[in-house]
Amino acid sequence: MGHAIFARVYARMRPSMDEYGVREHRKRLLAGLTGAVVEIGAGDGGNFAHYPPAVTQVLAVEPEPYLRGQAERAADTAPVPVQVVHGTADRLPLTDGSVDAVVASLVLCSVPDQSVALAEAKRVLRPDGELRFYEHVAAVPGRLQRVLDATGYPILSGGCHLHRDTATAITAAGFTITELDSFDFPATGFNPAASHILGRAVRTADA
Repeated sequence: MGHAIFARVYARMRPSMDEYGVREHRKRLLAGLTGAVVEIGAGDGGNFAHYPPAVTQVLAVEPEPYLRGQAERAADTAPVPVQVVHGTADRLPLTDGSVDAVVASLVLCSVPDQSVALAEAKRVLRPDGELRFYEHVAAVPGRLQRVLDATGYPILSGGCHLHRDTATAITAAGFTITELDSFDFPATGFNPAASHILGRAVRTADA
């Protein structure tokens, strides 16, 4: 029930968040992508409008029914072909080495196990494929984030965990990060989820 309520709140807030600056982060995340893409945790389809024309197909995986319905509507007006499907990050409905890119956008905070989700991302990527990621992450020192994670914030926020070191998890899963931008968003004011990273990673050669 908590996830269903959060899904509706998120869908109402997301356009305002985009106006406030998230849209530019989405554009940076997706810039230069080509070929076949899988987007994990696609939400209400907020990224769809920003996929570049060189993308031939997006498989958008979203487990939450309300958000999946919103994403299906967004897919109708997307500039590239988008297929929205039910699924989860830890069991992607794709064969090994079948996509050119995996997109993770504000989702690795909420997956049950980052290592499992990232292993799936690596599995479905072609050898020269790329992981694109835009996530809020653990702050330093992060005491408040740890307290909130331990006292119910994930229940209220659709499973979101504030204090996750996602860049380290990406490296540990067998990726080499080739670009990494760390920034606070919003840049001013109090927000325990302000610490963000945006970047690219490829499969480590010997992984």
